[in-house]
Amino acid sequence: MGNILVVIPARGGSKGIPRKNLRLLNDKPLIYYAINTALNSKYCPDVYVSSEDDEILNSALLFGAKTHRRDQAIADDKSTLDPVIYACFEYARTIEKKEYDYIITMQPTSPLLTKTSLDAAIKKAIENKNIETIISAKDNTHLSWRLENNVFIPNYKERVNRQYLTPTFVETGGFFITRQDIIKPNNRIGKNVELFVLGNGEEIDIDTYDDWNICEYHIRKKHIVFVVTGNNVVGLGHVYNTLLIANDILNHKISFLVDKDSQLAFDKIASKNYPVYIQKEDNIIEDIKNLSPDIVINDRLDTTSEYMNNLKSLDFKVINFEDLGEGAKKADLVINAIYPEKNVLKNHHFGHKYFILRDEFIYSNQKIINKEVRNILITFGGVDPNNYTEKVLKTIYDYCQDKNISITIITGFGYDKFETLKKYQNIEILKNVSNISSYMLNADLIFTSAGRTVFEIASIGTPAIVLAQNERELTHFFASSEYGFLNLGLGYNVDNNDLYNNFVDLIESYDNRLYMGELMKRRNLKESRKAVIKLIQDLINE
Repeated sequence: MGNILVVIPARGGSKGIPRKNLRLLNDKPLIYYAINTALNSKYCPDVYVSSEDDEILNSALLFGAKTHRRDQAIADDKSTLDPVIYACFEYARTIEKKEYDYIITMQPTSPLLTKTSLDAAIKKAIENKNIETIISAKDNTHLSWRLENNVFIPNYKERVNRQYLTPTFVETGGFFITRQDIIKPNNRIGKNVELFVLGNGEEIDIDTYDDWNICEYHIRKKHIVFVVTGNNVVGLGHVYNTLLIANDILNHKISFLVDKDSQLAFDKIASKNYPVYIQKEDNIIEDIKNLSPDIVINDRLDTTSEYMNNLKSLDFKVINFEDLGEGAKKADLVINAIYPEKNVLKNHHFGHKYFILRDEFIYSNQKIINKEVRNILITFGGVDPNNYTEKVLKTIYDYCQDKNISITIITGFGYDKFETLKKYQNIEILKNVSNISSYMLNADLIFTSAGRTVFEIASIGTPAIVLAQNERELTHFFASSEYGFLNLGLGYNVDNNDLYNNFVDLIESYDNRLYMGELMKRRNLKESRKAVIKLIQDLINE
């Protein structure tokens, strides 16, 4: 493998950002990052910091580097790095009593460089003996110009999109790997040069305060993995919920993981251009581990103690949504907007004040209740497993035709029972619309299930009849008369005559519909999303 020397040049007299090398970046001096990256290389290099500044040299020793006191003659801002690196190289091989095969310059102004990239570049140099120099670089392909004789001249022949331009690259301070036979007092670069292109923040050099702030952002950035369920059985409510949260978290890396039975969820998330993965391992914990998150957000129904113990043993912070399982007790934060909780538990928040409302409902107008019902909306969510759409349509169709009441049906992402609706004429059937709030606002009465849609309806204030899809939905306390809903219970247990009679009674009672709308509008649902995002951000930033 040979001997490798890393030289980190660090002057004390930086002018752009005074005392830059010792300023704290995320609570550590800037110079710490280059030293730490070099010392953690699998190639075990000798790591020297070259400086004229006593404070920098002392700090370097504290962080595990060796030091070389630079001559003042090559320590001003006019000095190039070549003589600095050569002087340190000569000093190190005398002190260490060894010859070096490669000398690597690493500037402290590239704190986001990872040991993975450094090691990959070293490996490339070792395995390709003809390469004399490897320099870290960044892609800088743009429509660019140059100034010649006070005239601006384009560096391109024709204006085309970026991907069609000839690629151009700019050196970064990450690393400059030089073969030993190339290095001279005034040279570190050979004729056979390779560029090692960096990305994902590693390419950033700190020259200005803006650069500093960007690096601070990258260092503090966490990886948040949403673990989500969504299929023809449970619907896509969990998916929509997590997508809303992801949209509000702009300062961290976001990934999604769906279980092996959630291809429907995978497709929906992928359509929004988020990184999304589907479970490959028998135990989904292994898939989570492979993504290396800092935070795991579960929205996949109830969790078990075993699942949560496994997550916590990996030192992840864990946030759970709509979780009434034993595992919820072990989460760092639990948010249950839909389900009531019997026990008072720290960091558990439940109730409509924590519902995450979509933008279209936050900015929508509220319903003015009409005395006459002219428009009916039937919408039963993502998959409508019991086909309540057809059950309601069959029950109210003749009445609506006689009374000249329009019927609009909005089906969800996974609904597949359109054949059952073909015999009904003069109705509008829409699939997975992107502006359902407009249809809710236009409707005078809505039929829906007891899921997240009831909160959206309440934010607008349109009277609604609720049919629960399953036993779990019966526990959704918000879909009740207290909050303005006519909840008939499990839809498949509701007799069609009872459904019809309740429908007609509501149609004919303007006062009841008016009161239902008033009860809905009393809840300030448009502020609840901010409360949830604040809870999540507070936990991330702890």
